[in-house]
This record gives sequence, C-alpha cells and structure tokens, in this order.
Amino acid sequence: MLVAPRMALATVSTERRFVFIIQRGAADGLNIVIPYADPAYARLRGSLAIDMGQATKLDGAFALHPALAETAKMYTARQALFVHAVASPYRDRSHFDGQNVLETGGTQPYEVKDGWLNRLVAMMPRQKNEAIALAATVPMALRGSAEVTSYAPSSLPQPSDDLLLRVSQLYAADPQLHAIWSSALDAKGLADGSAARQDPASLGKLAASFLVKPNGPRIAMLETGGWDTHTGQESRLAAQLKALDALVASLRDGLGPAWTQTTVLVATEFGRTVAANGTGGTDHGTGAVAMLLGGAVRGGRVVADWPGLGSGQLYQGRDLRPTTDLNALIASASAESLGLDPNRVRQSLFGNRASAWPNGDLLGA
Repeated sequence: MLVAPRMALATVSTERRFVFIIQRGAADGLNIVIPYADPAYARLRGSLAIDMGQATKLDGAFALHPALAETAKMYTARQALFVHAVASPYRDRSHFDGQNVLETGGTQPYEVKDGWLNRLVAMMPRQKNEAIALAATVPMALRGSAEVTSYAPSSLPQPSDDLLLRVSQLYAADPQLHAIWSSALDAKGLADGSAARQDPASLGKLAASFLVKPNGPRIAMLETGGWDTHTGQESRLAAQLKALDALVASLRDGLGPAWTQTTVLVATEFGRTVAANGTGGTDHGTGAVAMLLGGAVRGGRVVADWPGLGSGQLYQGRDLRPTTDLNALIASASAESLGLDPNRVRQSLFGNRASAWPNGDLLGA
C-alpha cells in the first residue's frame, strides 16, 4: 500500500508539529471528498460514482469516501478539515513537473531550486544543524540551505551488538565521527522493525516515535505514491485511502498528547478528470482536494468555493476548476501550525507567487 512510503524530518525549536504528506500520482479528490449534491457528479462519473449509502456525509454538499473511517472520526471530533477545488499554479498535467511545482513553490517547473519545506525549516530557531530523511534520497520539498541528512534501512544482515560496540569505541575519541555515529545509531534504533516493512501503520508509528522525542524533530514529510488511477480506480483508490487512513491514525495514536499540537497537511500535485474514462479510471486533471488533520486543526468543515461540475463550469471542459490557491493554504497552515507570522511565511515560502489565505483561521478552537 502507498508504494513504499518514505519519510523526512527536521529538528526545530518548538513544541508544535507540522507534517506534510504528499500524494504522488494525482489523487482523485472528487472521489475522496465527494460533491454528491452536484447533479453532474453522478452523471459524469457513472459506475465510478461513490455509493452514498456507504459514504460518510460531511454536510449538505459533500461526503467522505468510506475507506477513510478514522479520518471520518477525526472530522466528527473537529480534527479534520477539507479544502476542495484547490490547485498549485501548475496546469499542464505532467506528474514530474506538477510535483516539482508543488514541492518548490514555483509557478513553473524547475523555476525554483529549493523546497518550500526547507525554507520553512530555515525560518525556525534550530536546535541542531540537520534534518533527517528516512529514505535513500531527500524529497525536493526538503532540499535547500537547511542541512539535511538521510537514513535508509540496509538490506544487509543486521550487525551484532558486539560489532556496534567495537565501532562505537573506535569512534569515541573522534569528535566528528562520534557525533555522526551516535546520530546513526539513534535513527537505527527507532527505525528497526518499522521502516523496513514500510507498511502504512508502521510508517505512522515510526514518524510519531521521532516527533515525540523531547529533543526530536518537529517538522516531517511523508511521501506516498500509487495515486495514478487510470484503470481499475474503484478498488485501487479504496486501498490507497485505507492505507492513508491507517498511516494518519497510527501517527495520531503514536503522538498521544502531542497530537493536540500537531497539524498534518495532505496534498497532491493535481486532481483527475471529472468524467470517467473507458478503462474504469480517470485521467490527469486539475482541481483536487487537500486535507488538514490534527488536534490543532479547527476541523469539522469543508472549505470550498465550489465552481460546479456542469456544462461550461469545468476547466478546459474536462477538469474540476480550481478556485483556491494551494500555496496560500500551505503558507497559512504552516504559519499557524508553528506560530509564525503568516505574511512573513508566505513571502519566504512563495514570494509574490501566493495570495493571502481568504477563508479565516485554519487552526485553534
């Protein structure tokens, strides 16, 4: 599930936590948060339309996919908020280019050379001069001037305790190697038995184990893949959402009391076509849905300037028309989450490329 999800973390001086989950592959927002009150939805989706007898109604216009059972509980507890018809500035429907724009905060692919999440880390008072990526490579959103190291579980046999002790003794007198070795052992101890399996619940538990440490990271990024549902979407999307639901629920449970100071942002590079295609799926689209989850979120709401799915209302006659700037949502959510000035965060992350968030507070009571 989620195609080998990966994680990256950053250490900053705060007790608030901000987690970014990227859905690589263009997740179908129309079947995640379902606009059941729009008559064109069922007509254009046909057999792919979600059965409203199984979905969870959120309000008089939208419902939640039935696979998101724990997310539905968070919504009831006012810990989940959904933002619909949202998009980055990108419009050309290429996964690689769309993900680059989403992660860098540019207006065009490869226009910006570092990631908005790295720029966010750089704004925070630092406890250490590093971030940690539990992956073979650091995702684009965390690349930049803030130092990042990576850790990936080895496929080699596990070293014995005696060998680890001997290497520790060897490095004890070296100030540089001793610090690096100690950091590696710390990461290994947390990752063993979890990262190697990479199932969603274990990934959520692993992320929480870092985030709850007294001097641990407070900013994390989780990568999930497998959202490109051109064929067989019904079962594939249900499996993806069930896995995402388990990941977030495990993160919530692992954080314990720290969940009340946590904001999780879930977003994808773009949405999918409104109409189903001829192979039981949907194709690359534009407008999508983003989620805010966590004990710090002022949830129990769907935020949507709904453009409609009828004739003449679609973007280029095929896609959900975006009416909300994803960059504005990212800037506002991350600023509120970490107690930073929203205007300063927006300028640092996106310059003049993002508008101010127009829809009121996202977090707090």
